[in-house]
Amino acid sequence: MKDDKVIRSVGVIGSFTLLSRGLGMVRDIVIAYHFGTSLLASAFFVAFTIPNLFRRLFGEGALSAAFIPVLIETRTKEGDKAAWMMASKVVTMAAALLTTIAIAGVLLFSIGLRIPGIAEKWITTFELARVMFPYVLLICMAALSMAVLNSYKHFATSAFAPCLLNIILIVAMLAIFPIIGTDPGSRAMTLAWAVLLAGAAQVAIQLPALRRFGCPFRFSSRWNDPRVKQMLLLMGPAALGMAVTQFNVLIDRMLALWIGDWAPAALFYSERMIYFPLGVIATAMATVLLPTFSTHAAEKNAAAMRETITHSLRHLIFIMTPAALGLLVLAPIILKTIFEWGGSFDSNSTLLSARALRFYAPGLVVFSAAKVFVPAFYAMQDMRTPVRIGIYTVLLNLVLNIIFILTLPTYWKHAGMAFSTVIAEAVGMAVLGIILTRRMKNLQWLEIWRSFTRCLLSALAMAVVAGLAVYAWRPILEGLLPAKIAQIGSVALAMGAGASIYFGLTFLLRAPELREIKTAIRGK
Repeated sequence: MKDDKVIRSVGVIGSFTLLSRGLGMVRDIVIAYHFGTSLLASAFFVAFTIPNLFRRLFGEGALSAAFIPVLIETRTKEGDKAAWMMASKVVTMAAALLTTIAIAGVLLFSIGLRIPGIAEKWITTFELARVMFPYVLLICMAALSMAVLNSYKHFATSAFAPCLLNIILIVAMLAIFPIIGTDPGSRAMTLAWAVLLAGAAQVAIQLPALRRFGCPFRFSSRWNDPRVKQMLLLMGPAALGMAVTQFNVLIDRMLALWIGDWAPAALFYSERMIYFPLGVIATAMATVLLPTFSTHAAEKNAAAMRETITHSLRHLIFIMTPAALGLLVLAPIILKTIFEWGGSFDSNSTLLSARALRFYAPGLVVFSAAKVFVPAFYAMQDMRTPVRIGIYTVLLNLVLNIIFILTLPTYWKHAGMAFSTVIAEAVGMAVLGIILTRRMKNLQWLEIWRSFTRCLLSALAMAVVAGLAVYAWRPILEGLLPAKIAQIGSVALAMGAGASIYFGLTFLLRAPELREIKTAIRGK
């Protein structure tokens, strides 16, 4: 796939991901209005992390990373029929395994509720987790369907599917909450059941697109296939690394709940501000890059892969550097504007979430690099290197978490956890970059460094202007308009002023990314 086609495909995925993130933001605003940073909010977010652990491990993680390259290689060498036979076997195997995991998880949470003397925070978390855990099966099937469609360079349907989760949760809160009454526990349980419904919807919406590409929708228990074995051999090391990483995420959530009832919720709202730009651009880029890199690897076209890596890194730097500095400077006013609507999310919730967000913000550039480096290794069917580095990264993150929890004041501990994630990921990405350079050779790091320097200088000027603008305009607007409209207006003006400075300076500095993105959008 040529670079301009990569950008256009990223644009398709990014557009739907932007819609999903926008709907997700509405969902989170409504959740914040009803639950704030209360125990119920934290319990729901921790409980939802558990099935998401398996989604990232089996659906979007090791299984998909091993599945897409082998599927593309099979289709390239043996044709569509052989590829569909292999896909049927993988889907059957995954469905059987995930069904077993889902049943076991429900039973374990039921047993956990009977532990004598268990604290209320864990009872609430286990009750919600027991309802949501079967989401594991549904969302992993949806993610595997997404992987198949992506291997055919069809991104639109699977990119829209996550929107359904947000739509269904929003409808549940707006339409069902008034019917069931004001009891927060009943409302949280309703939200948990809505998650299950959303999982089923995400599978169903992709079935017509799969049929158009010839998917036979046939289960096959004949797993004694060399291609399936090849995929499992690739998946094994990646599954180990992903398991360590995802269990570390779960441990982080548990540690946050141990810090206080408010901590997981405060971390969640700050993460949402990070994952909005990360999901719209970087995750969309990674979705396109894995099949693109896999095609380059299957064709043994190292030059094309090097060019795509360089091209992708420059464009991510161009977008994520100003986003990171903007969030760093405007964190409190952005969170206040988005989440404070007179409900349970108050000024204290804003303060706690803003502390974490400012420590998360620099990670935008680092997390984006992972979306380029890791697919490059996976496409070369090297799962071991990212896994090995990932394990060290996880261990470093855990050590830093413990240090910050033991040393920082109570209401800064969660911010320290956010910062430890950024530090550990930065170390991991630096090591992966060094290894990739040794393998690929001739990666254009000087060009990437020049791009980063241009973007950083422009973004620093942007951050100063945006910070001054928001505090200059806000008092004026509050004297003329209602408080919420004044907040929205001041943030919009600050972002507009900052964006004008950033794009103006990058234009004067002759940043090639501006021209390349413009060309790709026009389809030339």
